[in-house]
Amino acid sequence: MRQERVLGYALISPVALFLAALVAYPFLSAIYLSLTEKTVGYPAHFVGLRNYATLLESGRFRAVAWNSLVFTAGSIAVKLVIGMGMALALNNVVRGNQFIRGILLLPWVIPTVVIALTWKWLMDLFRGLINVSLIDTGVVTSGIHWLGDPTLAMASVIIANIWRGFPFFGVSFLAAMQTVPQELYAAAEVDGAGAWEKFRHITLPGIKGVVAIVTLLSTIVTLNDFSIVFIMTRGGPGAATHVFATYSYELGIQSQRWGLAMAASLASLPLVALLIVGVVRYLHREEE
Repeated sequence: MRQERVLGYALISPVALFLAALVAYPFLSAIYLSLTEKTVGYPAHFVGLRNYATLLESGRFRAVAWNSLVFTAGSIAVKLVIGMGMALALNNVVRGNQFIRGILLLPWVIPTVVIALTWKWLMDLFRGLINVSLIDTGVVTSGIHWLGDPTLAMASVIIANIWRGFPFFGVSFLAAMQTVPQELYAAAEVDGAGAWEKFRHITLPGIKGVVAIVTLLSTIVTLNDFSIVFIMTRGGPGAATHVFATYSYELGIQSQRWGLAMAASLASLPLVALLIVGVVRYLHREEE
């Protein structure tokens, strides 16, 4: 028994060292840096929680936190609905299923930079395809400033993020649906259940674990999204689309205040931790 235990530790030690070097050390270093006053060219000075207090007192940071929540919640909600619809549709397709799935997966495999630049061009005030089409069809008389109006700018980056991420939901849900026993659907049809009853009582309970995990992973990625917002609006107009990632870039790269920037980037950590704990407890409860 002792030899097996030693062998087990020996086998996992390379992975443990690898994770410690690439994950644990940078993470702990980031936490320490957030507790210091660090600017480029000067040594770091430990200041405790002063950076976090400074952020909480900042109206700009509060606006950034609200923008991050709106951006994440809006994107995840729509991606969840579209992904579920995509999965339900593909689950009933017999011919060309693989081809259609591959086409719908394109937004997920295309580089994020390309997607952001494409949507930025589509929503351009003067040359964007959306405005040109609206003007040519007589819907509007002049171009809509999609990226210049605060409300429309937030909606625009949310739309781009939705287009980027909904295939991940759809393909994941489809894979989960195909593991649900078909005998359950046959029995439901015998009992006279309709499409909604089968979805509510068979499909959804059978894939709810996957739904929870996919939603959690996408929430973490969306909450820390940088490329789409930075390329399309750079956080503007004003601070209308500033999120945690772009605000951290502003503080760290543009203002050279690394300690404060790291504190801003870690501000979403408690929310992410609560989400992870909540999903894990939910999954454990469902397994019992």
